Formats: sequence, structure tokens, C-alpha cells
Amino acid sequence: MGPQEVAAGAALAAGRGARVLLFGPADLIGAVPTGVELVDAPVSIAKSPDPARAVRATPDASIVQATKAVADGRAHALVGAGGTGAALAAGLFNVRRARGVYRPALALPLPVPGMPVTLLDVGANAQARSEHLVQFAFMGAAFAQAVLGVERPRVGLLSNGEESERGGELVLAAGAALARHGEEGRLRFLGNVEGGDVVSGAADVIVTDGLTGNIALKLMEGVSQTMLGAVRDAAMSSWRGKLGGALLRPSLRAFREEIDPEAQGGAYLLGLRRLAVVPHGRFTREGFAHAILRAQRGAREDLVGLTHAALESAQALRTPHASGDPASLPESR
Repeated sequence: MGPQEVAAGAALAAGRGARVLLFGPADLIGAVPTGVELVDAPVSIAKSPDPARAVRATPDASIVQATKAVADGRAHALVGAGGTGAALAAGLFNVRRARGVYRPALALPLPVPGMPVTLLDVGANAQARSEHLVQFAFMGAAFAQAVLGVERPRVGLLSNGEESERGGELVLAAGAALARHGEEGRLRFLGNVEGGDVVSGAADVIVTDGLTGNIALKLMEGVSQTMLGAVRDAAMSSWRGKLGGALLRPSLRAFREEIDPEAQGGAYLLGLRRLAVVPHGRFTREGFAHAILRAQRGAREDLVGLTHAALESAQALRTPHASGDPASLPESR
């Protein structure tokens, strides 16, 4: 996603009512429309192999300046157009974790026909503990309610079987804790869900650790791209296929729009003191505009406040005397 594409997405979002503070190289971006304020920030650390070190050493980087603007209140939410690692590192150093949150999580609304399924964590934490997954569940439910409009989100825990005794130590411990919250009415917890349930609509929110979530996400992306390519090749292999494709084109266009991942805005970094959104690097200007508009809605609906209130009500916040628990950097996406 180049600077011009990002600027074009910001312009689209501004045209739809958003106000955008854009950090990037002014010489490449050029003039911006009303509703977009450009701050010249030509330095990028998006491809740095060590995001945490790069954030500390490069205070003039665009993502560092953007997170400082969010932390200072000059902006209400962050939309990062570079690498996930840089956005997470800069967010942790500048925006900082919300009080009582162990670790932030990347939540991704999967474009399942009918209703998106929110999967988290998809890469912020390669390792996790049961109390982390409990917080992820509440953060995901608050997100689905505030941003996606799901009234009472159904939460499932990803495992290798639906039975409560299935899964490793992490899943067993998290499942038992989440079941208690479900019994006490704090969370609409369904129990364990399997891999096939991720795209079946069996749950509105599916919780797992970042390593498993990232693998699941990339597997789904790879399978879908391979299958779509195979269908396209089959349709173009004969005149009958081409004729059938022409007849189906209107219906397929509507279906394609429904499952378009750009419409969801990308992955949402939950657990910071402000909302952050990380669009996929392959997004076009339309996807980046959606990311800005989704971030705007999350800020307007006070997603951070709703999340904290849910965690506090469930007594799932980290206690002040608990030891520090620095978040790991995400898997590259």
C-alpha cells in the first residue's frame, strides 16, 4: 500500500464524513482535499526487522508520530498503513495498554456470508495464558457489539473438539474460566468450537492464541485464493464455461462484495487506551477508507470504554500488584 494509495483512501473517507490527520511523505502525496490534514513524515519503519528497536530509535517515523498524536488526543483512533509489528510496537510505547489489560490482541472480522465472524488473536501474541484468552473474549464481544452491531455476541473458544475436555492446558483452563463467566451471565459463551466453525457462523467471536489464529487466518486466505483461481480457470477453459460465467456474473458480483475483506477495514488492535486498526498490505484505497470509517465508528461508540467496563464487571482486569506482562511482537502478515 503506497503513499498515494493511502492518501486516496483518506480522501475517500473524508468524502464520507471522516476527519483525517495523515502522516506521510508530503512530496509523494501532494495536495489533499478538505477534511484531510497532511503532516509531512517521510521516514518509514514499516519493514524494520526489529519494530520495537526501530520505534525507540526513530521518533520521526510516520507511525511513531501518528501514535503520539493519538496518545496526545489530537486524534481519536489510529489507522496504520505499514507493518503490523511497527503499529503494535508504536502503539504499546506511545498509546499504551489500557489499565488492567494484560496484552493487546488483533481482532479480524472474517467476511463470512450473512454475518462476519470476529477471530482473535490473529498475530499479536505468539504465546498466551488462559487469563489473556479470557480478556480476548470480552474484548472481542465488545468489538462485535460496538463496531459490527451484534446485539449479544456468541463467543466460542477454538479447540480440536467441541467437548469441554478437549484441547491442551491453555484451552482447558481458558474454557473453564469462560464457562464460569457464561454461567454468571457476563458473557454469552458457547464453549469449544472447531476449525470448521470459524467460517460456519456458529459463533460471532472466536478466541484463540495469536500463533494458532495467525496460522488459521493464512490457511483460510490460501485456500480461498486457490479455490477462486481454480474456479476462474475452469470457467475460462471452454466456451460453455465462459457463457455460464457471463450468466452468473451479476450474482457473483454481489457475492464478491459480501465476502470482500476490504469492507471490514482490516485487523483491529484491541486493548490499548485508544482504538487502532491495521489494514492489510494488499488493500486498495477503498479498503483503507473502510479502515478509517470503522476506526471512526469505534471511537464514536467508545469501544475502549465498553471493553474496559465489561472486563471490570467480570473482574477480569489485571490487578495492580500483578507482575508486568509485556506483549510480544506480532507475526508478520
